[in-house]
Amino acid sequence: MGDGAERSSTQRGVAQAPHRDIPARKGSRSKGRKRALDILFESEARAEDPLDVLRRRIAGADAPPVSDFAQTLVEGVVAHRDHIDASLGEMARGWSVERMAAVDRAILRIGAFEVLFTDDVDDAVAIDEAILLARELSTDDSPRFVNGVLAGLASGRREPVAAPERERVDLPPDAEPAQEDTDPSAARIAEPDADEH
Repeated sequence: MGDGAERSSTQRGVAQAPHRDIPARKGSRSKGRKRALDILFESEARAEDPLDVLRRRIAGADAPPVSDFAQTLVEGVVAHRDHIDASLGEMARGWSVERMAAVDRAILRIGAFEVLFTDDVDDAVAIDEAILLARELSTDDSPRFVNGVLAGLASGRREPVAAPERERVDLPPDAEPAQEDTDPSAARIAEPDADEH
């Protein structure tokens, strides 16, 4: 590889993050994807129209700038959301789009828009960028799921991919599992002690 040759994402430097290594993402399009993800995630969390959140972010002086590329991604996801969600639903075995983790759903929508509706970004690049976002922001199983779904969309193969399992919490060996009480009359509220007032 010569000095001027571009390096793939697997050859980039690695930044340290808790529990996993995440390749550095430096390009303006990578930042645009992250900004679009922030806008889509925020709109869903607040139950607002993504275009309203986008307009507020563009007008806001206190928020990081929104690039033209981020704006295109958000507008494209909104314009093609029904088709994108239907395609994602076909690809996710046993999971509806609504059951996916919110961050995975936003990542997949952006990636699907790029794969299905744009020609200016190579599918492999769009998929790689989505995987990097999933590594950075989601569960350990999410990058594999994102890769499988988007690669299936890009190839035209409609072979469903299993969604990542929910994060499991392991109890310490000395912890006692919570007892499930099925008798509603057994529930009681503790009375405050007189000295606590």
